[in-house]
Amino acid sequence: MTIIARKQTVAVKIGNVAMGGGAPIVVQSMTNTDTADVGQTVAQVEALARAGSELVRITVDREEAAAAVPLIRAQLDKRGVDVPLIGDFHYNGHTLLASYPECAESLAKYRINPGNVGFKDKRDKQFSQIIEIALKHDKPVRIGVNWGSLDQDLLTQLMNENAESATPKDAREVMHEAMVQSALLSAARAQELGMGADKIVLSAKVSAVQDLIAVYRMLAERSDLALHLGLTEAGMGSKGIVASSAAMSVLMQEGIGDTIRISLTPEPGGDRSLEVKVAQELLQSMGFRAFVPLVAACPGCGRTTSTTFQELARDIQDFIRDQMPVWKRQYPGVENLNVAVMGCIVNGPGESKHADIGISLPGTGETPAAPVFVEGKKVTTLRGPGAADEFKQMVLDYIEQRYGSGARGQNSERNARPTAAE
Repeated sequence: MTIIARKQTVAVKIGNVAMGGGAPIVVQSMTNTDTADVGQTVAQVEALARAGSELVRITVDREEAAAAVPLIRAQLDKRGVDVPLIGDFHYNGHTLLASYPECAESLAKYRINPGNVGFKDKRDKQFSQIIEIALKHDKPVRIGVNWGSLDQDLLTQLMNENAESATPKDAREVMHEAMVQSALLSAARAQELGMGADKIVLSAKVSAVQDLIAVYRMLAERSDLALHLGLTEAGMGSKGIVASSAAMSVLMQEGIGDTIRISLTPEPGGDRSLEVKVAQELLQSMGFRAFVPLVAACPGCGRTTSTTFQELARDIQDFIRDQMPVWKRQYPGVENLNVAVMGCIVNGPGESKHADIGISLPGTGETPAAPVFVEGKKVTTLRGPGAADEFKQMVLDYIEQRYGSGARGQNSERNARPTAAE
């Protein structure tokens, strides 16, 4: 893994998940089901958790949803899904948490939006009520500012001060300052009420890449509280993936960020867990964490008119991701595996040698033979229509040999063997 100096933030424990304080960057996601529908919400939380989401946020917007939370938690526990649940509260969180103490206890963290926790003279009172409930149940909170629901009183105050300044700033800069101040002032208020820094996570979400980078740089400079990164309203498909990755990769490269959420608008009936896969792939591509074995495959060109290598790369990648829930338990360390499926002689043999196990399939007009390399050495050449299936089996055999119980036993025995010095 790439070593990048990360900003040292205060560690926060959310259920059984550590965030900040040097812990690995956490992947999280959010359901889009009606939380009051226990069955659908449990199914989606489980799917997100199975996909690799380490925290899952659910909407708690009305009494029916609040009443459903402990039922959701109980069913997840019964299924062996121990992912911590985060309650997303807006407008009436103080009332729901007070009226439904089992909901307050079942959640691992509360998300509070300073822009709509209350208005005018009710803001501080209702914010304080949520903090006091969190203290009572020993729960952390995320103070999550969003520019779509920014504290208008604070923004107006800063805009007026800026207008009277001898050197006024651009309106966008004032908005950045308002977001940062909203988060920091709310965190300071929570601490005045007795909440420790180890119970507070901050976020300040916008939907434009450069704005997000600017705001989080300011937050990181002015606070050591744990930071949740996410581009809000990122969009659908490749647009949302590219925008989120562009913004968060810059920040994480600078050591900023303790947890990420890729906020993708799903296609109608689409797979919600796509945002989890994208978050994992972003972290793994940048060298921060390893989640699944990497499959390197060439993009294809006029030398690779056959689709064999494309199909094999797809099949192996899909197979690996499908098997990972089992492999995590059966083959510890398998997430660090590198597999190469290449399509012609130009880069195929070289790329395959760099992988743990790789195959270089023949390109158009090349000899119909596919050399296979294991840990840099050519071990065999596959030929004929069964080459793809043979290579898949070789990958499985390699995983068993390198990460299976026999390999672990040999490693343990080797580590336990006394040296001459002993």
